[in-house]
Amino acid sequence: MSTPARKRLMRDFKRLQQDPPAGISGAPQDNNIMLWNAVIFGPDDTPWDGGTFKLTLQFSEDYPNKPPFVRFVSRMFHPNIYADGSICLDILQNQWSPIYDVAAILTSIQSLLCDPNPNSPANSEAARMFSENKREYNRRVREIVEQSWTAD
Repeated sequence: MSTPARKRLMRDFKRLQQDPPAGISGAPQDNNIMLWNAVIFGPDDTPWDGGTFKLTLQFSEDYPNKPPFVRFVSRMFHPNIYADGSICLDILQNQWSPIYDVAAILTSIQSLLCDPNPNSPANSEAARMFSENKREYNRRVREIVEQSWTAD
């Protein structure tokens, strides 16, 4: 059954394959265009450099009018990422627009890694550390990066 949401996801997937943004990959799971696996690589020259972080994106038939539910599968230590991996990001909530496609979502999440918003914390410990003790915060991020190599 080809619904508008599924057609749009096929277009998103095609665009992601033809013109992938740097450090991002994503694809639907086998036989389910509504559920995607994605990987975001930590941006170069940041504490996240070298990390490979896995996410899932769950789309509804309301896509692109409603955002997907996106969460990290990898363990994360970040002011805007909850313990369960869900992400506090305006474009995934109140600032959503149908103009965003999968590439734009993943690019926004990638830039959030290096540019957190400690005023809207999902992880208050990480937010406090980011604001008050950047060295310790960066050390914790490096630990997460190293775990991302071995975790499955």
